[in-house]
Amino acid sequence: MRRNLYRTIAGCLLFTAVGFAQTIYKSAGTYPLQGEGFWDYLTFDTAANRLFIAHGTSIDVVDPQGKLLGQIPADGAHGTALVQDKNLGFSTNGRAGTITVFDLKSLKKLQDIKVSDGPDAIIYDPHSKHVVVMHGKSQSIEAINPDTKQIDATVPLGGKLEFAAADAGRVYINVEDKSEIAAVDTKTWKEVSRWKLADCEDPSGLAIDEKNHVLFTTCGNAKMLVLDTSNGKVVSTVKTGDGTDAGAFDPGTGYAFASNGEGTLTVVKKSGNGYDVAQDVQTMRSARTMAVDPNTHNVYLVGADFEAPAPGERRGKMKPGTFKLLVYSLAK
Repeated sequence: MRRNLYRTIAGCLLFTAVGFAQTIYKSAGTYPLQGEGFWDYLTFDTAANRLFIAHGTSIDVVDPQGKLLGQIPADGAHGTALVQDKNLGFSTNGRAGTITVFDLKSLKKLQDIKVSDGPDAIIYDPHSKHVVVMHGKSQSIEAINPDTKQIDATVPLGGKLEFAAADAGRVYINVEDKSEIAAVDTKTWKEVSRWKLADCEDPSGLAIDEKNHVLFTTCGNAKMLVLDTSNGKVVSTVKTGDGTDAGAFDPGTGYAFASNGEGTLTVVKKSGNGYDVAQDVQTMRSARTMAVDPNTHNVYLVGADFEAPAPGERRGKMKPGTFKLLVYSLAK
């Protein structure tokens, strides 16, 4: 009798735990993509409802179901920034040390801008109205004026720079090899703050909630740190999956995201005075970069299947024909 009672209680507790588990995001489709080779940042074009994928020797432009709409030539593609009111796109060529400027409607290349060594991440800051380029090799950022296509400022930051986010007056940059965030004043283009990220290894992805004045930085040791933009203090430390790379924030839902190479998407929500994990969504192994559409709230990731690495190699070769787009939407 007592044993059966314990089993009943345990079963009820398990049912309760499962019953209250939230399903916030679910798979909305998986679509094949063309081409082989490695990829980097994804950028969603809300005006034209399409996705820009940095993919080795090109920026691939696809619709939400993965249909190829066009390609912009690249030499070591890393990222894309869109300046909608100028009808311009800017993409980084890591090997060539240039920025390609292209027409957003025709997707035709207009010119290349010579920049410092190792251009990697790139964003458009609508507050300062500059395209901001992060450099891993030259350890600096450059601010490009989209009207003149000229570099207005170069800011040395002394470290391997990853992704950035901006608000009115500042741009914040992850300094990967130093586990820091650098804050740069976008009126003077001078570094004004440097925040050490305790217990955050190799910060890469960065996103911002301008309304609540917090940054979300993703760390290589399976964590997301949430920081106050006024002073750099950590508000919360949230557990993510292994292989965390990109970070994103959707102002419409208030959810922040970390895409993890292990094959998960961590959804983070505000909880009281801090932040907690709302859901860990199963994706696919290698799906480490993402973009969010703030209109539909869909999350887009790309991934591929890989062979086992040979002895002494960090990763194996991509299996042909396995590159794909993964779409996740809010559960109804």
